[in-house]
Amino acid sequence: MEHITLLIGIVIITALVFDFTNGFHDTANAMATTISTGALGPRVAVAMSAVLNLVGAFLSVEVAKTISGGILDEDSGIRPEVIFAGLVGAILWNLVTWLAGLPSSSSHALFGGLIGATVASVGIDGVNGDAIVMKVLIPAVAAPLVAGIATVAATRLTYRLGRDRAPEDTAKGYRAGQIASAALVSLAHGTNDAQKTMGVITLALVTGGVIAPDSDPPMWVIVSAGLAIALGTYLGGWRIIRTMGKGITDIQPPQGFAAQTGAATVILASSHIGFALSTTQVCSGAVMGAGVGRKGSVVRWATAGRMVMAWVLTLPAAGLIAAGSALLADQGDWGITTVAVLALAGCAVIWALSRRKPVDHSNVNEAGSTEPVGVITAALQSVAPPPVGSAAGTATDTTANATTDTTADATVGSTTDTTTDQPRAVATAGSAAPAASSSTRS
Repeated sequence: MEHITLLIGIVIITALVFDFTNGFHDTANAMATTISTGALGPRVAVAMSAVLNLVGAFLSVEVAKTISGGILDEDSGIRPEVIFAGLVGAILWNLVTWLAGLPSSSSHALFGGLIGATVASVGIDGVNGDAIVMKVLIPAVAAPLVAGIATVAATRLTYRLGRDRAPEDTAKGYRAGQIASAALVSLAHGTNDAQKTMGVITLALVTGGVIAPDSDPPMWVIVSAGLAIALGTYLGGWRIIRTMGKGITDIQPPQGFAAQTGAATVILASSHIGFALSTTQVCSGAVMGAGVGRKGSVVRWATAGRMVMAWVLTLPAAGLIAAGSALLADQGDWGITTVAVLALAGCAVIWALSRRKPVDHSNVNEAGSTEPVGVITAALQSVAPPPVGSAAGTATDTTANATTDTTADATVGSTTDTTTDQPRAVATAGSAAPAASSSTRS
């Protein structure tokens, strides 16, 4: 066995940087609905998620084996610089989608980066096509559908069981349920996503001759990957949390509980099977399912469509960035140095752009741009109006009345009066529906 070289050390550091971006990119998976409904404050939520991500990293290594010896052929001539290029592609795509507030898949960014770099440097023979289809592509399509359908059923069952209870009577129970289910999602996320970085580092160690092929990740790899993803989770990907919590649908506590429970079940089951699925896609599918499952709920399909488009683009986009990086890295030390400098410059530019309109724990629950009600949403509302007498229906009616009153005031009075009345209307709606108003707390 050889000692760790400088290049392998660079690959390990880059892998941990990716793991860090994975953490803050995917914090929304576990905590977006919990934060949006007010079950937990933003900082408390991300701190709890960080700890449980760290714990989850020690529960299994099946997904790590899929990465290190599954999708790529270890004996095809893959070198550490190829893995480095793949990680650069994954990191840059993660940051681009974070800047846009889109919950794309960090897992697929990693897969796309590794595949693109391998094909560009080694050739198509370096990729195990069967493993990609069975353990990446099929789960990518099936997992969000399964999570969405399960959450639709769970949401409807939840509302049916609580239809005879006042919202204030069930609020405490749903809050506890949301916290527990969010903890389970965080644990599942650490079990699945932290292992992907473990697999990449293990692959780098194998290709560098540091450890034998088919080896399990060493303990120091498990610990470092768990700490990196936990730190990223604690910092919080507030832009994506806003999209998941407020951009897809207006989540109520029963919906949040159903969505998180369904997502955690799918993720934990896949982790033990060895499916390296996208936790982002699972949780996003569950949130959409929760929106469809509640009668009268508005699902913002335009936002969902942009998310799906990001999912489709992730594999090829990260692959193209990584392929270009691999071709440059193959030129020798100067090529590797150039890739590193360009990657750092790209990260700096994205960070600078993000500071123009910062999103953090203090404004994460502020609604972004309002999407007009589309044809699909209008049709769903016409056949499934809010339950009569429910908190959701009351809040909707109150908000509609307040808006009508505000418009009437605007006709008689001045624009200043209208602007003043709008927050009063929102406050009126909040007082009419205690359960709904909890989502505005930070």
